This record gives sequence, structure tokens and C-alpha cells, in this order.
Amino acid sequence: MSTAGFNAQNGTGKGQAYANGPSQNPGVNYNMTHQPTYNQMQAKAPAPPGPGLYPSGPYQPVPPVSSYQPGPPLTSYPSAPGQSPLSRPPMAGLASHTPPQSASPSPGPRLPPAQATPPPPPAVSSSSYYPSPQQPMAPAWQYNTAPPPPMGPSASMVTPPRGPPVNHVNPAASAAAVPVPPPPPSSAAYSTAPPPHMSQSATQPPGPVLPPTSLHGYTQPGAAPPPMNPVAPHTYQPSRPGYGPPPTGPPPSGPPPTMKPTPPPTGPPMANATPPPPRADAQCGGAVSSALSPAESDCQEGDIECPGAVAGNGPQATNNYNHVDNNMGGLTQPGPPGRHLGHYPSLPPGYQNTSAPHAPSPMHPAMQAATQPYTQAPQPYQQPPGGPGMAQLSPSLAAMSLQSSTPESLRVVNLLQERNLLPPSPVPAPTPCLPQDLQKVNCHPEVFRSTLTSIPQTQSLLNKAKMPLGLLLHPFKDLSLPVVTSSTIVRCRSCRTYINPFVSFLDQRRWKCNLCYRVNDVPEEFMYNPVSRSYGEPHKRPEVQNATIEFIAPSEYMLRPPQPAVYLFVLDVSHNAVETGYLNVFCQSLLDNINALPGDSRTKVGFITFDSTIHFYNLQEGLSQPQMLIVSDIEDIFLPTPDSLLVNLNECKELVQDLLKSLPTLFEKTMETQSALGSALQAAFKLLSPTGGRMSVFQTQLPNLGVGALQSREDPNQRASAKDIQHLSPATDFYKKLALDCSGQQVAVDLFLLSAQYCDLASLGCISRYSAGSVYYYPSYHHQHNPAQVERFQKDLKRYLTRKIGFEAVMRIRCTKGLSIHTFHGNFFVRSTDLLSLPNVNPDAGFAVQMSIEENLDDMQVVSFQAALLYTSSKGERRIRVHTLCLPVVNSLSDVFAGADVQAITGLLACMAVDRSVTASLSDARDAMTNAAIDSLTSYRQSVLTIQQPGLLAPACLRLFPLYTLALLKQKAFRTGTSTRLDDRVFAMCQLKYQPLSYAMLMIHPALYRLDDLTDEGALNISERTIPQPKVLQLSVEKLSREGAFLMDAGIVMYLWIGRNCHPNFLTQVLGVPSYAAVPENLYLLPELDTAESQRTRAFVGWLRDQRPFFPSLHVIRDESQLKASFMQNMIEDRTESALSYYEFLLHVQQQISK
Repeated sequence: MSTAGFNAQNGTGKGQAYANGPSQNPGVNYNMTHQPTYNQMQAKAPAPPGPGLYPSGPYQPVPPVSSYQPGPPLTSYPSAPGQSPLSRPPMAGLASHTPPQSASPSPGPRLPPAQATPPPPPAVSSSSYYPSPQQPMAPAWQYNTAPPPPMGPSASMVTPPRGPPVNHVNPAASAAAVPVPPPPPSSAAYSTAPPPHMSQSATQPPGPVLPPTSLHGYTQPGAAPPPMNPVAPHTYQPSRPGYGPPPTGPPPSGPPPTMKPTPPPTGPPMANATPPPPRADAQCGGAVSSALSPAESDCQEGDIECPGAVAGNGPQATNNYNHVDNNMGGLTQPGPPGRHLGHYPSLPPGYQNTSAPHAPSPMHPAMQAATQPYTQAPQPYQQPPGGPGMAQLSPSLAAMSLQSSTPESLRVVNLLQERNLLPPSPVPAPTPCLPQDLQKVNCHPEVFRSTLTSIPQTQSLLNKAKMPLGLLLHPFKDLSLPVVTSSTIVRCRSCRTYINPFVSFLDQRRWKCNLCYRVNDVPEEFMYNPVSRSYGEPHKRPEVQNATIEFIAPSEYMLRPPQPAVYLFVLDVSHNAVETGYLNVFCQSLLDNINALPGDSRTKVGFITFDSTIHFYNLQEGLSQPQMLIVSDIEDIFLPTPDSLLVNLNECKELVQDLLKSLPTLFEKTMETQSALGSALQAAFKLLSPTGGRMSVFQTQLPNLGVGALQSREDPNQRASAKDIQHLSPATDFYKKLALDCSGQQVAVDLFLLSAQYCDLASLGCISRYSAGSVYYYPSYHHQHNPAQVERFQKDLKRYLTRKIGFEAVMRIRCTKGLSIHTFHGNFFVRSTDLLSLPNVNPDAGFAVQMSIEENLDDMQVVSFQAALLYTSSKGERRIRVHTLCLPVVNSLSDVFAGADVQAITGLLACMAVDRSVTASLSDARDAMTNAAIDSLTSYRQSVLTIQQPGLLAPACLRLFPLYTLALLKQKAFRTGTSTRLDDRVFAMCQLKYQPLSYAMLMIHPALYRLDDLTDEGALNISERTIPQPKVLQLSVEKLSREGAFLMDAGIVMYLWIGRNCHPNFLTQVLGVPSYAAVPENLYLLPELDTAESQRTRAFVGWLRDQRPFFPSLHVIRDESQLKASFMQNMIEDRTESALSYYEFLLHVQQQISK
């Protein structure tokens, strides 16, 4: 399926690039070939094809790493042209399985090499997607045809049992788990077996039967800003008594009204409306495929996917009408909106409902713009039988394709003439071209977003557009959302899709799935609506009125009792760690927040400290003080007292508090400089294995002792190299293997790296990436010398300790048939073809997927995508959060371009480029990003523009694409020729892959504001605070003024630049200093002064910080400041010694297009 550099979703072999790249799903053939670096003096022969970012060739099952089956490599694929079999291509670690490269090279332009004076751009063919014998071959992302059918799984794909089954209590498991042996000298012993591939039939998709039916409860949202959707006034009334159970006898007013006959449903014909009998399948709670071990089977979505009983046979659940967790603040989510005069032609008048919209709450302009479709008054809408069809969609789509008036998104923009393209407020997400009735219940773009809001009808149309198709998700975002308690979770019996607002009701008793078009029966219990306490209106239930909803899962969705919240802290206490002073901050922060840790009466905590030995802490109830137990044999680690190292927090809180108060002084005199991190992680894994939980690791130096020891790989002299960057891939597979062990036992590892020296984040980061953890990085952390980092660490730690958390989670993304998902991005492990294993899920984690169109969508007007996240809450509830997104299907290229979401495209390209940097090379990734902008604008010019004009022309919706591409090329992750520490670069790459889009965009293209002339004009009023709204300025020095003060918001850091001639009024009223010369060198706090100017400035900065979950540090800088260079490097539109200016980059793009 994939090229050599990218042959496994989770990587294989030792010291490899473990890109979370293509999954084991068959996907499109994204061909990439290589091109040598441009040299104006002499032409080079084309390089042999190497690893690429996209899979090519026939699909082959690919094994992820597993540390459970030693043995030789499993399969041997034909090698790529120009490579010997099983050889390692340059810069690509994943070389043991090499499917054949496509024979179609794709020439394309590259940026010229970085030089003191940027040379004129080279001459390259205008189309980088098709072969040309005269041109050298360049890497390019190719959006081409769907692949041949997948080959069957190989005989070697049987995985032996991996210890206790996932989501099962292992009777033999105890605190003294089986020791994890240190890895053998050769990594060959760790050759891995793949996860099993399920047998899936096109005619009968896998999936279990429905869960048992029961009564229904409905949980109303807690206190939160008004919902974005119009909500019926009677829907949520906290003072209202609990809804009673549904009627048990016949409906109160006689038999249900008789239904008119319905026209035959549209879409694929169904052989029978009656669901077929359930299939014993790996997806079900019944029989598991023989190729699966219990641990590797899909049982955890048994959980989501595998309740074992047929609807109607289960226990009756009691009614439950709880409020949502009180800590779920932030962005609101649609409540059940009730369709305004939304009458179904085949249904009686009882199916009508009206609603009144709420006033929207003040919010960020970008969020406001994104939520506009949710706050407009609803319009009458008539849904024909058979689901969303041409009757609804043709008027709106005709407005795009047939009318003479061009939509704003297709307005032609000459990028070389229009200098001020940046809008004055943040860029909103585009609104899909759907009927308003569908759009008002659509999923919010901050939760679920597509790169193309109009889906091309065919793969060939997508290829022609030269834009990537993918989804960006923020599935566990803090939301106030409706929660339903019911054992009747209604799902399609064929594809297991959850019922949602985009299904169609053929009549009262039947609904058609919007993903596979199967006709399903409506369960009797679903006829009762707990919101209105009415009977016979299934289309008004909250599940059918909300695109985002959460279910309390019945017992059939769990295979073991929900795990308790378990928190284990692993702390570096070497001399280097004590010197940084982080231990004081950590202990004080945990003491302050210990009562706010998410959990219940079962919550457990534990502590391990380490230097050259491992220190455990006995906190058993009854002790007068904590006992420290030292294990010095780090080669064969064991747990000294397994039963008293993880203790119940409520029962042993005083001992825990005593330990936290004494820890900082316990090691203050230490002279131990070595760090046995690997052994400490093994000990922590043993301690958490029986239960699962969260491991928080604090590390301040390169691990240099025992298993997992690393050596410095960074050459400081190469930091500013214009050549390819080395050592972006891990030095050892120890941390990845341990992460996979952790994932199998429902343990996630979060890494806090606080260091002034190189720590090899490329290797250490694997422990978090594959266990669904997070990485926090504080370079040059010191409690005295870097107070801004200390403040950031304190704020991040408080958020980390108190934010919502989900345990033992899995996530699956489904899409309408004809579409397929082939690559995942984020922190997780792909357990089966499309099931993401997330031992922990947190509200700050983002994910992305790439998609292809396998079958033409000719007979469809809309397609849908659904993400289902099953998790255990900190209170021990099993919950399912479901997000559903609906998008129109279009058949013209202009409509595809009109629906392009430039920020989502940029975010997905950034993820793809990170993978490409690790598996191939940084220069390949840079070239491919440049080609992505060139190729999409070339396609627009050649295939959409009817009148050819001079200049660099782009549709208005893509006018920022070249700017964002240049911003990516200058971003810390991808820049060359500018001194960049290796750990800083790797952390930037981690952020791009893991951050939700809205946060990642600030790291790609920072926002610049002028602060010395803030006024209340156009200000927001939030919680009785006035928030000024200055304009967003272009990132160019020409926008700066020596008379002003300018704030740059770059995501995790903010810079307040003070001009040399800044108005004295600003200096005194905001900074509290008499003159420019008196501005302190390391000012990182705005003083709280009792002046209007100070209040305005602090309100604006505070409001920006409140928009994100992490805490950006603030640096006030002058012209002489050391940090001025960092500020100026973010001036993306300006030329530097090693990079083109925005105007020069536009000329380069135009030159390639016009050839």
C-alpha cells in the first residue's frame, strides 16, 4: 500500500521513523517521487525514487510494531526501483517492507536552496503531477486514483495473546506484574507481528447487533453560554421535575395515527427492510476471528461496537436526568433545535415543531463567524421521503454552478496586485453549501472540519483539483452538550452508525442510515421523547436533533468494570533536576490542586522518583510518614511492596501531602548526575498495568544509564544548516515498544521535558505518541533565570491536573460508503484497521485523517462522516461521544474550489509534511508543500478560469494559501538556514501533529496587533469586561512603527514589542515605566495599574490567553532584547538571508504556473 518510507501506520524495526502515517486501510495511491536539490550551476541526474508521503502501488497489509513476538521480518515486498530488497532508503527508517513504487514520476518545482541571496527560482514544468522526460523528478503530493482491491491478510498475521485482554480484568494480574525484560542487543528479536485484519464484506459490513432496549433518560446541559442552535424554550428547564417513564400501554390518545404510504426510498435498493441476523464477527461481542488474540480483538469498542444482545432482550435501565459535568465550559454545542415547521410529507401534523433562537453570546470573531449558520432564524424546510435529496440541494448548488453571479469564495483575486489580503479579524471556517435546515444542526467546525466543504463526486475530480481531502477533529473538546441515558442506543444494524440528524425517516417506524442507506426499524422505546414527554415523534428525539451528543453507555458496552482514575507521577530528582527548581513548583501545584484531580472515591495516586536508582514511596494507610524504598538494581527492576505504592487518595491524603511537602528538600543536596529514565518507566508500567491509568513523567536531561540510555546526536554547528536535518527519527525503539506495551494495558504517558540541554525529544517523544499521551516542553527552564517559563509551567500544570480526562478510550471514524479513510495523524495506536486506541483522551488533543473516494458518488447529494469516541469518565461512567458532519457532493471543479477550507488544508498539509520530514527528508517535505500550492492554483487557472488574465490568480477562498505555505516553510518545524535547536524543531513537529487546528494555525501564522492605540470601538463585552478588538496586521516590518507597541500572538508564546519612540503615555499607563530606557530586560508580566489603558491591554491579552487550553508566556521586548530575533523571524512576509519574501515567493509560484 505504501512506499518504503511510510510502510506502517505505527512503524517497524529499530531506530526508525515512527510516523503515524498511513493506516492499514486500503487508500488512494498517493504517488511521490524525488527530485535532487536545485543547483543553478549544473543539472543533476534524477535521483532514484525513494520513500514518499503517500502510499502507492497495490495495498499490502502492514504490520505495526509489537514487542510480543520475536522473530524475523514477516514479509518481503518487492523493492522500489533503484533500491536493493529490504535496504534502508536515505532518511527513512521504515524500510523493511517496500511495496513497488508507481512507475509514474511526478516532476515538480522546489524552492531554491537557501543562500545568502536567494537565487531566482528554477525553471520547472508547470504540472508536477505528470511525467516529463526533460525534467528531474520532484516529490509532490498526488491525489490520484483509488487503489486496487486489498490483498488478503498474510498467513503470518496471527498475533499471539498479549497478556491480559484489553478491557478485561486479568485474574492473574497483581501489583507485581511480570517483569519486562530489557531489550536484547539486536532489534531483530523484536520483529513485529501485525494486528489482525478483519474480514469485511462489501455487501454485509461488519457490526454487532443493537444493545438491549430500555427506558430513556435525558441529561440536560449544564450552565454554559447559550447554545448555538435555536432551542425550543421548553427543552431545558432545570427546575422541572424529572421526566416520567414512557407510556407502557398503548398511546394515550388511541392507536398511533395511520401513516400514508411512502414513495420507495432512494439510494441502493434493499433486499429486505428487516435487518439480517447478527453475524459472529470480530467486530461483535460474539465470536472473535481466529486470527485475533483477546487483547488485539476489537472488543474494546465492544464498548462502542460490540454489545452482545439483540435489541429488546436486555435489562431495563432506570431513568436518569443528570446535568452535564460542571467543568465542561467553553464552546457551546447545539441543543435539540426542533425544526421550524419541519414537516415530513408522509407524517401526520403531530410531527411539526417550532423553536425560538437564543441570542448568541459574545465570543471571538472567528468563532462568531463560524457559528453564524447556527444562530440564524430557521427557515421552513420540507424533507422528502428517502432522505436528503435533490429537492433540497439543487437550489443552493445551482446558485454556485448555474447562476451568473459568482459566489464570494470564487471571486478572482490577483495575488500580485492585492497586498492587503489578510482579513482584519481571524479567518472564519467556510460554511458548507447545505439547506439551512441541515446546516443549522451540522457539527461545529471547531469539532469536526473538512478540508473541502464540497466533496467531489469522483476521485478523478479530486485529483484534478490537486487539493488534499481530509478531516480535522477535536473530539473531546470541552463542550456543554446533551447527554442521553438509555440502554436503547439506536444504531444501523449494518454499518453500526449511530442515529443522527442526517438520517431520514421513511415513516414513524423506519429510518434509513445516511452512511450505508440500509433501512432500519425504529425501536419501540425510541418512539418516546424524553424532552417533550410525547409519544410517536422519533424524529424529535435529542439524538436526531444534535450533531454532537453523548450517551451514557449501558453495561453491554463494557467488558470489565470501568477503571478508576489512577495517577502515577514519575519525577527526575538528579542534580540537574534539583538545579532547575522544577520540583518545588510541581509539589506546590499538586498540593494546591489535589482536591481538584478528576475522579471519585476510587481515585488512586502514586509516586516514583529516580536518578541512578529508582525510589518508591510506601503510602499505606496507618503509617505515620511516607516510607522511601530504594531499588538500585535497575537492570532487573521489581516492585518492593506492590500493594502499597498506589494508594486510595481519599484514604491516604495526609501521607500524600506530607510526601509532597518533603520531596523538594529530600534531594536538595544530591550530587547524583545520572538518569535511569528507562528503568523508571519500566517500574511505572509494572505498577500501572493491573489497572491502567495516567503516567506523568518529568525529565530534565538526556537519559544516560540503563535501558533506554541515549547519547547526544545534535551537532550545534549544524543548527543553521541549509541542508537536510539529521536525527529527526528516534535513536532507539525502546520508548516506542514500551509505549505499545502501555497502550495494551490502558496506560498513557505524558512527558514534561524541562531542560536547557539536548534531550533527544525525537526518541523520548515516542513514549507519549504511541500511548496517546501529550508532550510538554520547557526549554532553558530555570526557577531563577527564566521566570516566564516558570509561570507557563505553573499554569500548564494546573490545567493538566484539573482538566477533564477519559480513560480506556477508543475512537472510530465512519463515512458514507464510497469514501474511505487511509491515513491518521495524532497521538494514538491503530489497534485494527480503523480503530484508534487511546488509553487516555484529553480535551486538548486533535486528530486528522486523510481520505479518498473509492466509488463514484454519482447518486448522492450529501455525504456524512461520524466520529464515535467511547471512554470511561473519571467518575467511572462508560460514555460514548458522537459527532456527525454532513457535506454536499458536487460534480464541477468550480464547486470543489468554492468549498475549499484554506486553514484546514494548511493544517492537514502540515501533518503530512511532518511525516514526510521523518520518513524521507526535510527538503522533500518543503518541496512537496510548495508544490501543493503551485498545483492547486495551476488547476484553478487551467480548469476553472474561463477568461485567462495575466498575474497570479486565485479564488478568494484560497487567496491565503501561498501565504500559509510560506509560513509553513518558515515555521520552526520546517525552516532551514536559521539556527534551530533539534529539540525545538521536533517539538514544533509534535505540536503540528497533535494540536487542534485553531491552536496550530497561530503557530503557523501568528497574529499581530497594535496595542498602543486600543479603543472600546467594536469591543466585546464578556462577563462585564470590555475586550478591545484591534485589527490583525500583516506579518511585515512595514506594519511596525517606532512610535507604537505591537503584540504578536504565536500560539505558545506572545511578544510585546516596544518601539524606540513609543508614546510615553503607553509606557507609563500600561508598563508603569517613565521611559523606553526604563523598560526592564526580562519583563514578562503586565503590571496591574489602575488606568484605562492598562485595563484594556490586560483584558485583551487575558482574553487571547483564554481562547486556548495552554498558557502562552509573554515577553516584553525592546530593540536590544535577545528575543527580538525570535520576534522578527515570525515576520513571514519579509525576506531573510535564507528565505524568500512573500512577494518573491508569489513570483516563484507564478513562474511555475505559467510554464
